[in-house]
Amino acid sequence: MDLRSVLESAAARFAAKTAIVIGDRRVTFAQLEADANRVAHALVKMGVKKGDRVAMIQASNPEFVAVFFGIIKAGGIAVPLDARYIPNELARIFNDCLPRVLAVEDPSLKALLPEMSRFKSIDHVIAVNAEGNERTIGYQQILAENPPSRLKVPISPGDTAVISYTGGPTQEPHGVELSHRSVCTEAINSAEVFEQTDKDVLLQFALPMYHQFGLTAVLLASMYQGSTVAVVSGTGRSIHRFMEAVEREKGTMYLGVPYIYALMINVARREGIPYDLSSLRLCISGGAPLPVEIIRLFKQHFGFNLLDIYGQTESVSQITVSPIDGSGKPGSSGQPMPCWEIKIFDDDDNELPPDREGEIVARGPVMTGFYHRPEATAAALRNGWLHTGDIGRIDRDGFLFITGRKRKMLILKGQNIFPADIEEVMATHPRIAEVRIVGVPDVIRGETVKALVRLKPGETATEPEIRQYCQGRMADYKLPREIVFTDVMPEVIPNWRRPAGRAVGELRIEETG
Repeated sequence: MDLRSVLESAAARFAAKTAIVIGDRRVTFAQLEADANRVAHALVKMGVKKGDRVAMIQASNPEFVAVFFGIIKAGGIAVPLDARYIPNELARIFNDCLPRVLAVEDPSLKALLPEMSRFKSIDHVIAVNAEGNERTIGYQQILAENPPSRLKVPISPGDTAVISYTGGPTQEPHGVELSHRSVCTEAINSAEVFEQTDKDVLLQFALPMYHQFGLTAVLLASMYQGSTVAVVSGTGRSIHRFMEAVEREKGTMYLGVPYIYALMINVARREGIPYDLSSLRLCISGGAPLPVEIIRLFKQHFGFNLLDIYGQTESVSQITVSPIDGSGKPGSSGQPMPCWEIKIFDDDDNELPPDREGEIVARGPVMTGFYHRPEATAAALRNGWLHTGDIGRIDRDGFLFITGRKRKMLILKGQNIFPADIEEVMATHPRIAEVRIVGVPDVIRGETVKALVRLKPGETATEPEIRQYCQGRMADYKLPREIVFTDVMPEVIPNWRRPAGRAVGELRIEETG
């Protein structure tokens, strides 16, 4: 099975059914299939051949779906990217994967066009939500000039379908190669474990389609089962906007990050439940550790269980999940999904007995490897097991408990942040001698970014000055929330530990998606 069949089968079985809802716009499976075919024809005309990379900087919308499947149908490899990346961050990725084509929306389009001379591999730019010009090809022009017929490109299940970027052992971005087989397996796993059908309506909010969890467990699982995806987007993406969308679209499932569930709890505590959410049958949390307090308060206010899942980009999507019947254990991320096996290893790769803490390793539909990084691939997949870099234990009933992290990584609202990325930028400040980024546990956000800064002898600086320097040099979500000046930098920064303690209601947080 390859990814083409996911959309093609849905278009055959559910042609006139709504696949994507965004605001007042409704797009059917048949229309998505036709548009994806047109994009595929256009890409082939641009010279895209099997195995060529096509980068995507797009919002969660029908155009994302059509471009994604168009890349797949042309035999290319989709490289979905975060629109919040600045040109310097994108340059590293482009220089790593060498995309032939870039599909991009405003405002990223305006920011990148003056920088295109830096990206030598990119031959064509598709302006997804703008008119084409002498430097770009308009998306609407592509739809108008290309046929809706399917291309016949030979694709094998083991071929790479997606390269999803994450950080590596150094600050250099690592492209995670995911095969058609692995992505299809995880999408099917998700749909079947969560008992998803063509009657379901999944909300896509605060978990974008470019995110591997949002792509696989929300979008592709829905394509596979013929479910409708209702995208909550645009300006003013408050939690009220999300809850109103559940009521309006009669949403049945939501897969999100702990931060969103904390916002829902805060609304319920302040206002009651101002919308009819009775259609919701299942809420699942992933992307970051889920505090027990959020699980308890969610059940108290909304009347049903919040499920926890665990996974990472290298595993395509989820590795473990809480039992759907609510019989999970407090603090646990559940048991292995179908096709998955997990163990706990010590530092010498020896298996540990139940309830002993060590590194979580997994075996299943994992990544093919890191794009053209054989040494990093061999280290991560040694002895046939994916070494996750996370610390945990497995009890005698097979439930996984995540307790810490070996990797130097933070998770803020479900978004992975690698300290080395921030440290490298801040170290270029002319007054800074040394900088260290640490994560501060936060029961709502997961972790927040704290910068420890040692200035050069005789220099002075203020927190606002340092923060202003960082703005525009890194994606906004990486900006330190707190900057602390110190004369002595600590030798060792301890591993992240799962946050516990403070109740949700004790924190004031902004209502943003």
